Amino acid sequence: MSSKQPRKQIKSRYNAPLHKKQKFMAAPLSKELREKYGTRSVSVIVGDTVKVLRGDHATTTGKVENVSLKDGVIYIEGVTVPKADGTEMARPVDPSNVMITSLNMEDEHRKTVISKK
Repeated sequence: MSSKQPRKQIKSRYNAPLHKKQKFMAAPLSKELREKYGTRSVSVIVGDTVKVLRGDHATTTGKVENVSLKDGVIYIEGVTVPKADGTEMARPVDPSNVMITSLNMEDEHRKTVISKK
């Protein structure tokens, strides 16, 4: 990014193409996974098990249900907020506020990416 101005930083992230927004979806790995795979962080995908580190749901652990590249957030099982009518709604979480504790290795592309690192 070329500008220091926060408004332009935010605008460029918002207007970034999806292949660049994928880079913003990385989350740190747990210490065990760091030692095993030799990398500090990877992109979050559906099926990963994560632990929330910040916010009202800190220490909550659950599987990733949905990843929204457009909004730059992930949705996790058990991280919900009540609506006015009493029903539960999934609460969006920023990927930088979670730690990956278990990787979903069913994705062939992910296997190749991690083997390169």
